[in-house]
Amino acid sequence: MVKLPSPGPGEAPATLEDMADGGGGVIATEKYGSQEAWRYRIKDGGMRRERMGQEQVTRGKSISDAFKNVFLPQGYPESVSEDYLQYQMWDTLQAFSSSLSGTLATQASLKGVGVGNQEATVAAATVTWLLRDGTGMLGRILFAWFKGSKLDSEAKKWRLFADILNDVAMLMEITAPHFPPFFTLIVCIAGVFKSIVGVAGGATRAALTVHQARRNNMADISAKDGSQETLVNLAGLLVSLVLIPLVTDNPVLTFILFFLFTALHLFANYKAVRSVVMETLNEARLAIVLRRYLLDGQILSPAEANQREPVFLEFKTEVRVRLGVRLGEVIKQPQELQLALRNNTRSYIIAIQNGSVCVCLSADASVRDEIMAACQAVCISTVLHSSPQHGALTHLSEIRDSWELVSESHKLMDQIFQPFFTGLEKAGWQTDRTLLDWDEWRAEWRKKGS
Repeated sequence: MVKLPSPGPGEAPATLEDMADGGGGVIATEKYGSQEAWRYRIKDGGMRRERMGQEQVTRGKSISDAFKNVFLPQGYPESVSEDYLQYQMWDTLQAFSSSLSGTLATQASLKGVGVGNQEATVAAATVTWLLRDGTGMLGRILFAWFKGSKLDSEAKKWRLFADILNDVAMLMEITAPHFPPFFTLIVCIAGVFKSIVGVAGGATRAALTVHQARRNNMADISAKDGSQETLVNLAGLLVSLVLIPLVTDNPVLTFILFFLFTALHLFANYKAVRSVVMETLNEARLAIVLRRYLLDGQILSPAEANQREPVFLEFKTEVRVRLGVRLGEVIKQPQELQLALRNNTRSYIIAIQNGSVCVCLSADASVRDEIMAACQAVCISTVLHSSPQHGALTHLSEIRDSWELVSESHKLMDQIFQPFFTGLEKAGWQTDRTLLDWDEWRAEWRKKGS
């Protein structure tokens, strides 16, 4: 960015001599993000470009700059999110430990299919490898079908799940040669697990890249992430060349090293996902922020809410919230539509059906409507699960009729949602898009006053 002095109102454009007066001959300055600053001087009738702040560039500095250019996105750090560097450091450590564990698993797999065994046949090894790859392909397709829509809204959980499952798969590959009758079955199951890891890991990596990109530079961030991973794998390869002679025909040392690398891998992964601060609302972050607001009126910042967000997949004990369901799952009888629309002029319908809080969304609903619907569903779920004795939900916990509870929750939303929504914007949350897990069903009905 170049800065030039501009003439004031009614003034003639300045000459180069006027521009240089009082500025030591400087006629313009420019900078490259926050990394470099330069100035242009008039000298000997010509223009000279000089670095500002550091006249001499040391060799170490030039090497550091070259490293940044190769492995970090253009415009770093302004072009990425604030949590980028911390996440990448932990991600690099986990990738390095995973590379070493993978070497041990690969050696065990090769030994299991008969490498080094005079009695093993090429056909048997080929069949085992094909069965492993085939079951892995089926697993990849099925997992993407069942859980593909969850990978955006719960990227942290599935990222950590993928790495844990990857360690389990490698442990199975290492132990498989010790159970020859079940070797093919074990490596096939491990292949399925690794295929799931590929889908979940790749998809969540893309979701995190969307979060990190601040200048529509997803492709650059993804490419530099690939360069970083390649460098780490190269380092892992060099270390593996030292490890392989040590662990060959030494299963005890193999298992000891594997568990050490696995412990480091899991710790680094946990720290990596914990370092991510996402400003978009998913169901978990919205519930955390909303419950704190109902308790004491405070809006948690994205950093505070992300620290409290669970990162492990869990069997939910709370009342389930289902967003974007079919109208038929909310309204079972014609008269229930009147009950659902009582005190409700919004672009969604909420009902409690089969132990779940179901939300049916109108076709004209906005992102604000989606956030409001999710907030109301979280309130009802909290009341049904824990019967809170404090905060704004106290009076709702005393209601036993489900439709009456829904009707009163509409009144609660009229009171709290606008200041809550305003507080979200002031706290730095993105309110123009969300990561709430909405299904695609949309309905039309006659609203009051229409």
